[in-house]
Amino acid sequence: TLLLSRCLLKMVKENIVIPEEILNFCCNGLQGSTSLPRARDPGEREEAPGAMASPSPPGNPTEVQMSQLVLPCHTNHRGELSTGQLLKWIDTAACLSAERHAGCPCVTASMDDIYFEHTISVGQVVNIKAKVNRAFNSSMEVGIQVSYEDLCSGKHCSICKAYATFVAQGPSGSKVKLKPLTPQTEEEKIEHSIAAERRRMRLVHKDTLKDLLIRSPRETELETRDGSVAVPAEKTRVESVELVLPPHANHQGNTFGGQIMAWMENVATIAASRLCHAHPTLRAIEMFHFRGPSQVGDRLVLKAIVNNAFKNSMEVGVCAEAYDQEMSVSRRHINSAFMTFVVLDQEGQPRTLPMVAPEPGDGERRYREASARKKIRLDRKYVVSCKQTEVPLSVPWDQSNKVYLSYNNVSALKMLVAKANWALAREKEKVRMYTLEEDKFLSFRIEMSVHIAAGRAFSLLSDLRRRHEWDSHYVSAELVQQVDNDDMIYHVVSQTLSSENKPQDFVILASRRKPCSKGDPYVVAFRSVTLPTHPASASFTRGETICSGFCIWPESEEMSKVAYYNQATPGYLNYVTTNVAGLSSNFCATFEACEKFLLKNKEDLIMRLQDL
Repeated sequence: TLLLSRCLLKMVKENIVIPEEILNFCCNGLQGSTSLPRARDPGEREEAPGAMASPSPPGNPTEVQMSQLVLPCHTNHRGELSTGQLLKWIDTAACLSAERHAGCPCVTASMDDIYFEHTISVGQVVNIKAKVNRAFNSSMEVGIQVSYEDLCSGKHCSICKAYATFVAQGPSGSKVKLKPLTPQTEEEKIEHSIAAERRRMRLVHKDTLKDLLIRSPRETELETRDGSVAVPAEKTRVESVELVLPPHANHQGNTFGGQIMAWMENVATIAASRLCHAHPTLRAIEMFHFRGPSQVGDRLVLKAIVNNAFKNSMEVGVCAEAYDQEMSVSRRHINSAFMTFVVLDQEGQPRTLPMVAPEPGDGERRYREASARKKIRLDRKYVVSCKQTEVPLSVPWDQSNKVYLSYNNVSALKMLVAKANWALAREKEKVRMYTLEEDKFLSFRIEMSVHIAAGRAFSLLSDLRRRHEWDSHYVSAELVQQVDNDDMIYHVVSQTLSSENKPQDFVILASRRKPCSKGDPYVVAFRSVTLPTHPASASFTRGETICSGFCIWPESEEMSKVAYYNQATPGYLNYVTTNVAGLSSNFCATFEACEKFLLKNKEDLIMRLQDL
């Protein structure tokens, strides 16, 4: 106490501001209260200078908000925030959110594609918001939104949006079963519902690349550019080693995923610079998975090489391997990633890049795979991230984008289901009709409870070949292609006449999903696609559907709530509004016919089982 008093007296004499924590301690000391900052536990995440992580708001206990002031130590030679530093902050915020939900340590398992829209300068503030979208068995998806704030002008701008998967770990690295997460707001319900689709897309990501490579020509065709000499890919190769120290690790002694990503970004930038002899800008990081942990004391070997250079961008492949001090075992593969760089001119436009000459063998394989990944990235970004008002209704279907069209089909329906402003428009006996009015779309849903098991209703309603048995608008539905067990493409002929006085036809992708967890509905989603084998015919007017389908919720073992959703296209709008206004009962009659169809076929099934 005497020593503290002398220190305080000296600070007062020298006009030094006394920290508030010290004053609180002095004021409360006689009552046994101490408000001095606690010592940081060993391995606890340390906040960087200028950092502030806020507690979660009352509505969502997993939400973490972090604000970071960009200091010179965080930037590159241009005074812009290093992408590696941003990745560390993203991983830290996401991990904090995951651990809030799990109540135990969590490790980064994977990160989805990240597209960086803008750079951030010294003095600006990075705002990161992370929250758990959905918890599965032992893994969870965390959604991250990153923006920057200019303190002088007050301007806010989005930087990127990311999705990370974390795994909860118990003692000795054992997996922990997670408690389910209950979404509250409309936005949270949408993210919670679509998280299951994103998880499905991650699991088939490698297979999508393999399928595309199998169908692509085996020969490597090098691009030619006027006045450009190809640079041997070997000249861009980089290898570097990093020693994992305690500040690089979490409370379990495992290296932070964000730290590994930062080291990988560093060597990738060097490889890209060796090709273009300029300072490149990172534009995107491909979806990647951590294959195993590394610990304090490990040596991480990081390798990078330019796989392919397109006209205005290049792909750099990066690999991280670990070995211990004794090198008693072979190197462990920790992670691989693919990063897309551009070189910007003074106007901020991408410059034309030199060509790359791959080495025979593995170099040619990487060259071909980079071209395939570019196509997949474009498909994924175009189909998955597009807004319906910015693209044609019918997207061309092929093997390379089948996963992303299926994702878009189901997620669009789930987003429509999760909307909060549905209004009851009509009710006739057991059938209820709701509408949702938005700026550009009028959507409707019709629902009723049916005495049938949800799984059986799902099986019957997902087969469009039987739709004409209860829907008078359907003349026929031909199965054009069985994509897989969950996705089918049909050619549908409708008796509804168009303004040209011709019947309409559709090419429809039907995507089926069984419940991912308790409380999820069975989903059958429909959307229009185009197929080269089924072009528009002079005999029909080609129609399109934006988003429609069924959701079936089990109410009991033998009772289900069946709901049909449709986002009306302009050609269908008059028919919708006529039913909404009560000038027609076609919708209700069709849905009643649907109920009779389900009940009839349920009884047929029971009779067949009894015969067996």
